[in-house]
Amino acid sequence: MKIVFLDRDTVSPDSTLRAPTFAHEWVQYPRTSATEAAERIADADIVIVNKVKLSAETLAQAPQLKLIAVAATGTDNIDLQACQQRGIVVSNVRNYAKHTVPEHTFALIFALRRSICAYRDAVKAGRWQEAAQFCFFDHPIRDLAGSTLGVIGDGVLGQAVASIGRALGMRVLFSAHKGRTGQGSLYTPFEEVLRQADVLTLHCPLNVNTRHMIGAAEFAQMTRQPLLINTGRGGLVDEAAVGPALQAGHISGAAFDVTSVEPPPADHPFMALLERPDFILTPHVAWASAEAIQALADQLIDNVEAFVRGAPVNQVLPKA
Repeated sequence: MKIVFLDRDTVSPDSTLRAPTFAHEWVQYPRTSATEAAERIADADIVIVNKVKLSAETLAQAPQLKLIAVAATGTDNIDLQACQQRGIVVSNVRNYAKHTVPEHTFALIFALRRSICAYRDAVKAGRWQEAAQFCFFDHPIRDLAGSTLGVIGDGVLGQAVASIGRALGMRVLFSAHKGRTGQGSLYTPFEEVLRQADVLTLHCPLNVNTRHMIGAAEFAQMTRQPLLINTGRGGLVDEAAVGPALQAGHISGAAFDVTSVEPPPADHPFMALLERPDFILTPHVAWASAEAIQALADQLIDNVEAFVRGAPVNQVLPKA
């Protein structure tokens, strides 16, 4: 079995990626461009990939390919229909980030709700000495207790975020799918969540139904000026609409760990917001605690070994 890992650098070098127990040839590349992928997987039996795009055209150049083991949960970079037609199994890594992403989500919420970055920058600039008293009140500070947390996405991560919110005394609303009704009493209509939330956090997959699910029209419905937190997927929010929403006061702050293009280019709308005290951008690291990365690495090889044993796990199928 020839195993090719196309983008090893996307998994921290501080993690241990154990060798599979079966006989194999292992080839790895720090990173791979879309144009390099076809040549590199041409004689592979198993491909390990995180973010490299594997289109139908690329996959057609790999006649021996039997398994794509994704070193992540998201699979929107892979043509799943082409894999199904070819009989290529796709497996992903699941639930490894059930602590790290919710913790990062609340780190961003706390930072904005209590103006942590704004006060830190003010102290660096000498504002405390200028105030000439024991404290100063330049930036808003709000408690989370008693506020409303709107959660879009009710999977493992959304549920974990909701649990933390409840522990902090927040009222939690799970959003129904946008444009859908009749999902039951556990869900609040999407538009109602926009109107009621003091904090809105995104934990849903990116697909044709969720791309740009929040844009200018949705921001205009956010009457309580919530914080918007996206540790889910880039593209869930119309990124060009975030700056105007902050400027207009539709939202009181925004924090993103993901962008539609990563890394964002210099002319990305978020690059113009970095000096704002009500905006935080982190480089897609919500998932990246040491514990979570090691769990991912272990499960990744578990998936490969299970496939070779003839009992594949964590299979991903195209949407019907």
